[in-house]
Amino acid sequence: MMEKNEYGVVATDYRHMDLVFEPGRQLVWARFKYPGVPCMSKGLLEDVARAQDVVAQQAKAGCQRDDPNRLMYQVLCSGMPGVFNLGGDLAHFMELIHTGNRNALAEYAISCIDILYQSAISYDLPFTTIALVQGEALGGGFEAALSANTLIAEKGARFGFPETVFGLFPGMGAFSFLARRLSPALAKRLIAKGKLYTAEELYDMGVVDILVDDGRGKEAVYEYIEHRRGRNAGYQGLERIVDQYHPLPYSELRDAADVWVDTAMKLSDRNLRMVQYLLGAQQRRFEPYAPEVSRVRAV
Repeated sequence: MMEKNEYGVVATDYRHMDLVFEPGRQLVWARFKYPGVPCMSKGLLEDVARAQDVVAQQAKAGCQRDDPNRLMYQVLCSGMPGVFNLGGDLAHFMELIHTGNRNALAEYAISCIDILYQSAISYDLPFTTIALVQGEALGGGFEAALSANTLIAEKGARFGFPETVFGLFPGMGAFSFLARRLSPALAKRLIAKGKLYTAEELYDMGVVDILVDDGRGKEAVYEYIEHRRGRNAGYQGLERIVDQYHPLPYSELRDAADVWVDTAMKLSDRNLRMVQYLLGAQQRRFEPYAPEVSRVRAV
């Protein structure tokens, strides 16, 4: 269902997202919302996939009509103050690992890479995906931001891949996305350190494309789109050249996800205790926004 308000046209049938269209700017906001822990839950992934179908259909229809006012930009962001996304659903991981359910863990991984791949290839259309990070982007949340064509971050944003702390690695595209923005050696180093990086550090490296003061993220999106008006053909041509130089085959993401699943299924009890600790940290990070959330039982 679609409703109109002062911001534009809003898709109302999502529990884990707000999808808001601004036709005057040829833009759609895809905004995470979190009824539970702000992670890549199954419900969130399902809503993102559905939303992507809607966006892709509208963008494709506009291209086929050669409509000069067609949908051209998607901005992925978060509606939770201070948090973009804290990464994988650790409670779900632990349950599947403890029960030996490799198939279900593989299905989760594939649902992640399917979403990120569509963002990375811009739905295979002359279209631009943008990530706006205004808080913490960890693990799969960082990967989601990296999958966008353009990454805008406020100075207070923090990014990191904590997976190596518990004997795993980010397997839903982190290396593939970073290696194309940096170099394979630097991408490996950034992932392996397992540390938090500031938005300014990543801007200096070339990972973040646009860095702005805190509170200016939305304004920066509008400025970026306005800057491209009248020059968009050149920008899209440049993006095509970049993609030709470093094409991203789906098989590359799928192979990495398979290795991730195999590695996850072999985590030791010590590793899983560390996962439990990080799960507690995720929940504590969420508590200021949802005091009634129940803690996940220790496994």
